[in-house]
Amino acid sequence: MDRLLKAARASGSLNLSNRSLRDVPDEVYRSLDAVAEGENWWEAVELQKLILAHNNIESLKQELRNLSQLTVLNVSHNKLSELPAAIGELSLLKSLDVSFNSIQQLPEDIGSAASLVKIDCSSNRLKEIPCSIGRCIGLSEFKSSNNIITTLPEDMANCSKLMKLDVEGNKLIVLSENLIASWAMLTELNASKNLLSSIPENIGSLSRLIRLDLHQNKISSIPSSIVGCCSLAEFYMGNNALSTLPAEIGALLHLGTLDLHSNQLKEYPVEACKLHLSVLDLSNNSLTGLPPELGNMTTLRRLLLPGNLLRTLRSSLVSGPTPALLKYLRSRLSGSEDNEVMTTRKEDVITMATRLSISSKWFYFQELSLEGLGLSAVPSEVWESGEVIKVDLSKNSIQELPVELSTCTSLQTLILSRNKIQEWPGAIVKSLPNLTCLKLDNNPLRQLPSDGFQVVPMLQILDLSGNARSLPDNPAFSSLPHLQELYLRRMQLHEVPSEILSLQQLQILNLSQNSLQSISVEFRNLTSLTELDLSDNDISTLPPELGMLEPSLQALRLHGNPLRSIRRTILDRGTKAVLQYLKDKIADH
Repeated sequence: MDRLLKAARASGSLNLSNRSLRDVPDEVYRSLDAVAEGENWWEAVELQKLILAHNNIESLKQELRNLSQLTVLNVSHNKLSELPAAIGELSLLKSLDVSFNSIQQLPEDIGSAASLVKIDCSSNRLKEIPCSIGRCIGLSEFKSSNNIITTLPEDMANCSKLMKLDVEGNKLIVLSENLIASWAMLTELNASKNLLSSIPENIGSLSRLIRLDLHQNKISSIPSSIVGCCSLAEFYMGNNALSTLPAEIGALLHLGTLDLHSNQLKEYPVEACKLHLSVLDLSNNSLTGLPPELGNMTTLRRLLLPGNLLRTLRSSLVSGPTPALLKYLRSRLSGSEDNEVMTTRKEDVITMATRLSISSKWFYFQELSLEGLGLSAVPSEVWESGEVIKVDLSKNSIQELPVELSTCTSLQTLILSRNKIQEWPGAIVKSLPNLTCLKLDNNPLRQLPSDGFQVVPMLQILDLSGNARSLPDNPAFSSLPHLQELYLRRMQLHEVPSEILSLQQLQILNLSQNSLQSISVEFRNLTSLTELDLSDNDISTLPPELGMLEPSLQALRLHGNPLRSIRRTILDRGTKAVLQYLKDKIADH
């Protein structure tokens, strides 16, 4: 113990976990008072990090106030029945973990520890959260799962920086609309295994929400305002009382996992067939058929249907592989739906787009869309509109960009997806100083010049998917320091370009449908990452360090990989379970 305390006085960190302690040694409370012979007292530092997890500690003393420089306190997995009021005197405390104890009440004084950013009081015997928690205005993560809490205090509306809330396994009857309105920064909300009967009508105000877990409640409907949750990637509504789904759910374009098992659904709406899902669980509902449009959901890897009375489908199709079922459903779509005739002639659309753009000169924002018109060139009269901030030329047959485009110096978004462009448009985009979004996916692009990215230094979104072999050796992604979203699907990549791992602002990275075999430990440096898609590669193991991206990483897609190091039961439980598993592996080492 003396050796550990001496090391703690030098480093400011003390780890006494897994030592079968019944009490916290008194020396810990007076760390600096116990400077031993041979130590220079002026070199000693006060304790900043104290880990006491996985012991048999029954109480903490009021002398805890002596540790005034403490920023991290972990006393999880002990036998505490209460916390001392002195916890409120730790003015620098940022992280408090008291999970897996027998605490019945948090002291009101906890609100005085106003620097708290992270609190975990899961798996205790709490009936309520003190109102004073609202004074912790910097709180970004709050976990109180597996208690017996019936309501959340309205004072938590002051915690406007909250990003992650986990209240699973309590007795909550309602989520307050006032609280939801105040938590605009929320990216993860887990209120599963409660007694909720409804979802707040203003749930759509959570535009940054990536993961929403409300399974095992008593919810009978999803409000149409869900459309406002435009970042949602995982939505768990299993074991509720849903009988219908709102048509608006089909507008959630980032949604990858939708779990609706064990409800009372009688049909799956056609509008929801617009989703780009990877996993759809409809098992144990009251479905008698499926809309043929479901066959167009070609991104679907797992469609679960057991426990339905699907009379219109053969049982071999229902229980067979998902691609075969989707193919069958597509075959039931009429040819007229596959090749819908345009009622407006191409020339009329171009004229209308030009007229609309010209007439909107009085407005600050102007957008020009000529998507899917079969154009091989863009008529020059289109550019008479002057100031344009967004141009969509996707789904055409354009081979070269018109020189007029370089005059659109206000242009911020340029969408060129699904054309016949072969050369990197460096000369054009170099003249667009405000360009932040460039989509070149699914073109026959030849190899980009090694300095190609240097002409678009302000890019925040880049999509090069489906352009196999277009990337040069060691592509200079570091020339794009502001990049927030990068899509490199179907690029025949065998390894992740190293400079991607230096992009500190990167939030979304899609590397699906490549030939990656391993993932670098350096992924832990992508601390802003919220979505990572590694699906359909050849990855057999993941580095435990990937778990360090929790809680920022909200959606991790791994299906279609030969992962042998993680049990299927863990993978099926989703991102949170996988990251926790990887995190635990670090602790084991």
